[in-house]
Amino acid sequence: MPATQLDLRGLAAVQPPSRRHVASVVDGAHEVRVLGPVPALSAVLTRLWRTERLPAVPVAWTPAEDTASTGLARALGVGTGPERELPLVRDDHGGVLLHAGRVSATGEPRRALGRRFGAQAYCDDDRVADGEITRMDVRPDWTAVDRLSVAVVRLPLRPVRRSTGRALQIACAPAQVVRDGVPFDREVTKWTWYADDRVRWRLRP
Repeated sequence: MPATQLDLRGLAAVQPPSRRHVASVVDGAHEVRVLGPVPALSAVLTRLWRTERLPAVPVAWTPAEDTASTGLARALGVGTGPERELPLVRDDHGGVLLHAGRVSATGEPRRALGRRFGAQAYCDDDRVADGEITRMDVRPDWTAVDRLSVAVVRLPLRPVRRSTGRALQIACAPAQVVRDGVPFDREVTKWTWYADDRVRWRLRP
């Protein structure tokens, strides 16, 4: 049976697809081929997870040509090797993280990156932030299993504190979260990203 195709090549790299549209295509599919940027792939995996169909439904991905898509495709080895099961980084607001996440001060994006905000954060048992910071960057570590990497910027142009672990927990002043280029729809004061060792998804080359 041929794969069900979800063509989102017209989707901007910072735009989430319609949840209703994704569900209408993905629900009932035995295999899915996604065409488009990282948010398209993220939306499909989120839907499959929420409907408890991971890892039963294999997913193939034809990435877009933006920087995030090409970087993630290279990290995953898209188009090479055998079909394989991969870990999944999730958050406590029902989303997944595939390429890069960021927590920063609220406000207009360019100006917010220069602002500081109060935060306390732990990467597993390591306290990575306790006070004013500029931003926090998070990435799944595709070279390992169930691991993410964290970089905390306290001041621009100053040394970055880096850590790796299975989970990152943040409590902070109202802040903006961006998941794979897409801003979360409201300010947050708590956030958790974690590599869920109970969940796998199948990447088909």
